[in-house]
Amino acid sequence: MEVEKMDENEWKYHGEGNQSLVVSHCQRCVVLRFLKFPPNQNKTPEEILHHLQNIIHFGKHVMKQFFGENYVHHGEIIQLPLDFVRQLCLKIQPERPECRCDKDMDTLSGYAMCLPNLTRLQTFRFAEHRPILCIEIKPKCGFIPFSSHVSQEIKHKVCRYCMHQHLKVANGKWKRPSKYCPLDLFSGNKQRMHFALKSLLQEAQNNLKIFKNGELIYGCKDDQDFVSDWNELARHLKPFFFPSNGLVSGPHCTRTIVKELIHVITMALLSSTDTCRAGDMKTVPISQGRSYCEASAFNKELVRNGKHKLESSGLPRGCLLYKTLQAQMLDMLDIEGLYPLYSRVEQYLEEFPEERSTLQIDGPYNEAFYEKLLDLSLEDDGTVAFALTKVQQYRIAMTAKDCSIMIALSPCLQDECSEQRPVVLTSKSRFTFSVSVLDLDLKPYESIPHQYKLDGEIVNYYLKNVQAKEDPVMSNLFKENEDCTLVLHKV
Repeated sequence: MEVEKMDENEWKYHGEGNQSLVVSHCQRCVVLRFLKFPPNQNKTPEEILHHLQNIIHFGKHVMKQFFGENYVHHGEIIQLPLDFVRQLCLKIQPERPECRCDKDMDTLSGYAMCLPNLTRLQTFRFAEHRPILCIEIKPKCGFIPFSSHVSQEIKHKVCRYCMHQHLKVANGKWKRPSKYCPLDLFSGNKQRMHFALKSLLQEAQNNLKIFKNGELIYGCKDDQDFVSDWNELARHLKPFFFPSNGLVSGPHCTRTIVKELIHVITMALLSSTDTCRAGDMKTVPISQGRSYCEASAFNKELVRNGKHKLESSGLPRGCLLYKTLQAQMLDMLDIEGLYPLYSRVEQYLEEFPEERSTLQIDGPYNEAFYEKLLDLSLEDDGTVAFALTKVQQYRIAMTAKDCSIMIALSPCLQDECSEQRPVVLTSKSRFTFSVSVLDLDLKPYESIPHQYKLDGEIVNYYLKNVQAKEDPVMSNLFKENEDCTLVLHKV
């Protein structure tokens, strides 16, 4: 790709995370990712190059082993003319959210990562001239901690996401909690998955975005009126799901289109588009964790209706949700069991700081690094090696808990469908699709103390301000429904 021959006006602001900023090309299916730093903390070109190489090697040698070849796109490093980078920075600066402007885009090294634009189809280039729909989902952690190190029983009953929602609302990050629960999405039960996706559409927060031809059409708005937003979304989606325009407008039309969208997302998430053996690494049996969260709105509704057991169909082994959950469950000790091991490693590094590179805390993330992750033993022999293995597994798990799944869809004619092309059907349309995983940078080693502190804050807030109010209500519901008899009538 000859970036130096492209006008910087062909690129647009795409989004950013804590450490990087992304721009996408208006015509080509590529994005450029630049590192960013606080003012006056710019790194040397060599340090930038090393950082980017670590990101690529981690994706190539580690995360591809968990997720599979087709799902992970690690990209490549390119060097750009500095004048091009500076002009690009000036162009996109007005589009950046104010909360992100505390860090500056790297304009001094000229290095960037070139990646495929995952809002586009990644497998079948023939469909690129057709409209493309892309749904980005950040599913979060899909299991309840099963570690014996957990000190508060509530953590064995309510998932971290549902507890964290209340703290975020209290801190003013969101105006109201979402009804989304990750355990419903990861259940494999279509009814629960549909409920989870509908909840995400109602309260997208940072966990759901929808793009049409690379342009964001639905996403994070805390003050959103989801009814009016759904009407606008339905207007965008109608040509995809009802190309003949035979469906009347109005609330029924909107509900039908949203229902079709949820069906398509569910089927894509349950599909397997990666036939290679990578990603089948055995971690922890999923059945070891609890399959439902007591705070889930879906679960509460079941209790109100006199039912006490959630059906969990289980995820197909080849689907991306299954592989994501397996990687997440490398967090076998919970942060409470992990933190003392982190302290053991820290104490060792204080005595022998020169060992940091030998321990591969900051890379290189190669095959040797991956091989050490395969030790799933929980018998602590008191060594630094054991502690470090659990710390690195926890970092992988945290990365998987914060990744994004991209589902790109394009209309497909019936005579174009074959066994080689994954296709999902709706009542009036058919789509070819690709599923990818994004945001796979290894979580920083230094973030573990923050995670330990945050975990305590989340749990303590929930116990004091939420569970205390909910317990009497739910207890009464269980008592009321204890002797209920379900009578089935023939219809």
